[in-house]
Amino acid sequence: MTRDERRLMLESFGRGPALLCGALRPLPKKMWLFQPSSGRWSIHEIILHLADREVNSYFSFRRLIAEPHREFSEFDAAQWAGSLGYFHQSTREAIEIIRRLRKMTYQLAVTLPPAVWLRTITHAQQGEITLEDWLQEQERHIPAYIDQIRQNYALWLQANPPRKSAVRRIELEVPSAATSVSLSPQTC
Repeated sequence: MTRDERRLMLESFGRGPALLCGALRPLPKKMWLFQPSSGRWSIHEIILHLADREVNSYFSFRRLIAEPHREFSEFDAAQWAGSLGYFHQSTREAIEIIRRLRKMTYQLAVTLPPAVWLRTITHAQQGEITLEDWLQEQERHIPAYIDQIRQNYALWLQANPPRKSAVRRIELEVPSAATSVSLSPQTC
């Protein structure tokens, strides 16, 4: 991977939490618990999984830098989801974990010299992988789950078609230039 390719991939990796928030923002929270079928995660569960994955990724990234040539294996995502009671955990806090750990990983990653990117670790399932290989996998993880989130939403809409509103639309008065309007940034 060239230096420019790595830089682009790092930028994409760093945008992962913003992409997730952008995908979640328009979705009604009432459907986040919708489970499309047995064995498929709800959006709520996906968010908690992404937080667990981010914690594990944060640790494995740092380990790959500090302790190359070690063996490690991925956490069992299904077992974690089944054992950790995702239903009772906060998605807001999980998103904050994703944001903060991804930011810390990104900030460290952009400072690494080129030679470090070629360090290897023995992954129990994938064999020998470099830090570059790790980055490629991590960069694709959140977007893959965003696709699943969109599929869940489409299935929820099929099962819960929108109703026509019985309330008449009310035209809102547009504030004049002299009126102060305070807009706070939206969070997901």
